[in-house]
Amino acid sequence: MQSFRTELENPVVEREIIELEKKIRAFQGGEIPEEKFRSLRLARGVYGQRQPGVQMVRIKLPFGRVTFRQLLKIADISDEYASKNLHLTTRQDIQIHYVSLDKTPELWAKLAADDMTLREACGNTVRNVTASPAAGIDPEEPFDVSPYAQSTFQYLLRSPFCAEMGRKFKISYSSSDKDTAFSYIHDFGFIPKIRVVNGQEERGFKVMLGGGLGSQPILAHEVYDFLPENEVLPYIEATLRVFDRYGERNNRNKARFKYLVQKLGLDEVLRLIDEERTATRIKTFTVDRQNVPEPVLPTGTVEPVEPADPFAYELWKATNVFEQKQRGYYGVYVKVLTGDIATSKARQLVAGIRDHVADDIRITQDQNLLFKYVRSESLPHIFNLLTELGFASPGHNSTADVTTCPGTDTCNLGISNSTEMARVLEKYIHEFYQDFIHERDLKIKISGCMNSCGQHGLAHIGFHGSSVKAGGKVVPAAQVMLAGGTVGNGRGRVAERVIKVPTKRVTQVVDIILTDYKQNSAADENFHAYYDRQTKDYFYRLLKPLADLTTLSADEYIDWGHEETFATAIGVGECAGVVIDLVATLLFEAEEKIDLANEAFQEKQYADAIYHAYSSFVGTAKALLLDKGINASSQAAVISEFDTHYVQTGIFDFPTTFAERVLQINKYEPSEEFAEVYLKQSAAFHYEGANRRADLRVVN
Repeated sequence: MQSFRTELENPVVEREIIELEKKIRAFQGGEIPEEKFRSLRLARGVYGQRQPGVQMVRIKLPFGRVTFRQLLKIADISDEYASKNLHLTTRQDIQIHYVSLDKTPELWAKLAADDMTLREACGNTVRNVTASPAAGIDPEEPFDVSPYAQSTFQYLLRSPFCAEMGRKFKISYSSSDKDTAFSYIHDFGFIPKIRVVNGQEERGFKVMLGGGLGSQPILAHEVYDFLPENEVLPYIEATLRVFDRYGERNNRNKARFKYLVQKLGLDEVLRLIDEERTATRIKTFTVDRQNVPEPVLPTGTVEPVEPADPFAYELWKATNVFEQKQRGYYGVYVKVLTGDIATSKARQLVAGIRDHVADDIRITQDQNLLFKYVRSESLPHIFNLLTELGFASPGHNSTADVTTCPGTDTCNLGISNSTEMARVLEKYIHEFYQDFIHERDLKIKISGCMNSCGQHGLAHIGFHGSSVKAGGKVVPAAQVMLAGGTVGNGRGRVAERVIKVPTKRVTQVVDIILTDYKQNSAADENFHAYYDRQTKDYFYRLLKPLADLTTLSADEYIDWGHEETFATAIGVGECAGVVIDLVATLLFEAEEKIDLANEAFQEKQYADAIYHAYSSFVGTAKALLLDKGINASSQAAVISEFDTHYVQTGIFDFPTTFAERVLQINKYEPSEEFAEVYLKQSAAFHYEGANRRADLRVVN
């Protein structure tokens, strides 16, 4: 398994970078179809922007960990290749924008030199493995989940069973029952637990399965109250294999794992996962608890300084600073408005904190930063530095800490300008609702469209971009969603759609809701309880006057941050890649899988060799079905349809069925003997399939 070493020391990475450069040239020369190339670059973290001719590059940072050196490297790269800005995401990545496609291999190589990757940051892959940012220093954690998140990232990166799925797959590790990594809206969410057996402590996890946000949020199911730590990775692998085989591949709107659970039923999915365990690479896996390097702690002498603004300092300290489980040290949250840091400020930040914090910065799910191992005497210095850079705003993780996606700034799917809306709302709350700077049980989150990249589906007050028509014109609008959020220990709530209002009225929405909550809630009644008591209809009636389009002003036809009249301009989203339905491309890919299977076999990676061979079986069969105009919607359907249209009709001959031959994959242990036989069978099938299609084309 890959360790914390320079990625370029890995010959596979070097080959991937060279291969990407070749593919770019082939695409630009017209040798690779656009659909195929899009899928390829997305799996390498390169995402088409709203603006033509430039790319967003997503840097995959497991559980949001970034060192001083890595942050400075990303800043240098953004200066050289992008827009001199770093964007922190809700999945703890860093994105840079306005990158030329030609420069992405060179950029990737420079990142790899400091152990960073673009691989599988976008596309139909396992996305960045997230974790509670306070993991390792959380006073309430049973144990540090960082090594488990790191092991998951390492184990799954470049694995054949999760590199080209029907849709993306998301995994999180929370540090405690507070569930600050939102297990309940993930495909896999893990919450750490300790039990005592025969006087010995055992580590494990509560396991949440099949959740997701998007346009149709679904809460995850609890499938284990305690899964031993050494069974976690085998269980993840078995699940991903099931998703790869049975997941939808034609209708991307129904292709997430949550829909497979919905379609087959939880019990059947769990049965298939259990059946798949025979074929996994490993049956147990002991996580190296030291696989995340111990952070380098600050040791230098701290010169005493006075805070630039003593009153602001005390407020900041009360809302943004907490004492770690390591006595004498503090965690410091840094509020980063809309998650955007200019590269010049990133350098000033690193220079100013080097001797005051551990070399282990964490990006948070609310697009902020967390500094670790801060000594009390360093707090005034850090406050002054953050004040100078504009990052000392109080109220981390409060109502005044608004989460947002980039919206129409760069995203193809964006309908409205979510970033400017977030800036306006944060300023409004700081000016008029300062008491809510201390309120951590009422969060505001914004997405530029319904897809929930800004997590509006789990907000107490959520907005997503939309539009309405009035007087023959299109008006930018916001769908108001209420009462979502974390309950704890794997339980959560999906926000309910209440009403749609013009975007320029969102400050009034917030004003009405916060005022009503302050005036009418009972003592110690949180917003969830208040909403349930008042009911959705109460809030609909409360906000209904704001939906009146007969009172629109001229300004309300213009979106936040714009001067021109609003017009919807939604492009083709690339959040999960595309379905490739080109017969020749499929046959070529199936041949590549045979090559990969042979390589894995030579390296004694028998489980991977078997899976590549399986993928070749399915790819070849899908290509031949497409030749007959049959577009099966999952790998399982491909196998079944091939039997119907090719085996039962006598075109192909098998001792029993095609399904029985292909599905040997989960009937045998991944031994050398089985891998050798299965690979030969797959190669023979591909050879026969490709030749039959060639013969048919000659005849026709």
